[in-house]
Amino acid sequence: MAGLVRWRTRSLGAGTKSVALQNNKSLGQHWLKDPDVLADIADQAEIDSSDTVLEIGPGLGTLTSRLLARAKNVVAVEFDESLARKLPGQFPGKNLEVVNQDILKFNLLSLPADYKVVANVPYYITSKIIKLLSESANPPSCVVLLIQKEVAERLAANDGHSVLSIATQVFFEVRLGQVVPAALFTPPPKVDSQVVILSRRKAPQVQPADQSEFFRLVKAGFSSRRKKLRSSLAGGLHLDKAVVEGLLTDAGVSPNARAEDLSVTSWLTLLSKYAIIKR
Repeated sequence: MAGLVRWRTRSLGAGTKSVALQNNKSLGQHWLKDPDVLADIADQAEIDSSDTVLEIGPGLGTLTSRLLARAKNVVAVEFDESLARKLPGQFPGKNLEVVNQDILKFNLLSLPADYKVVANVPYYITSKIIKLLSESANPPSCVVLLIQKEVAERLAANDGHSVLSIATQVFFEVRLGQVVPAALFTPPPKVDSQVVILSRRKAPQVQPADQSEFFRLVKAGFSSRRKKLRSSLAGGLHLDKAVVEGLLTDAGVSPNARAEDLSVTSWLTLLSKYAIIKR
């Protein structure tokens, strides 16, 4: 695939043509065609007629049709060139722009402020997509993703569970939608999926000036997942274990805890105590 290819549909008419294509296993393609589930995914984004929606990996366009019925316009970013080429013809007269590009290289600044994201994304790229949307200078107001059930549960967990879940909760409020059984996909994946809804916070839980140091601390904590925090933080921050034990005690965190046990609030408290010993 060479460069960026755009298709725009502006012709008059209605209707959706069916497309029969083989899924690309290397791209993690699994087609979801259940009409009730597709409608629910679109509904979770609370789309109105003034919204621009970014759809990642539209595939056969089954979800695209629901988004077009609700939004002002849809920008569909599809990596698979054959799918991207066929998609516009399915929706004549609809305000659809199809961009044949890797979503990780797509310019989010080209979208209007407060756009929404709705997608059934391949499992292998979930964390990269969430990181991209979280850190963008033009973040979406709402993200609705159908992802692996286990990952969805981790993102919504009260304890941090991973750097990804901590980072997500810093920028978004996270809640879970319905579980989608593997049997509803063609071909069926090996695990069930679940809808996760991310609503952008009015202000991130960590102030911009503190984010670099905050994530440095969190990444140090998760640097050795099997170790207790006093060991992982000591190694990751190059501090004496006795100093780290005092830091954890002052923050009200057990030295025997592991990084995955801490919530965003606990990490913020730990950051404030860490700032003191750095002075």
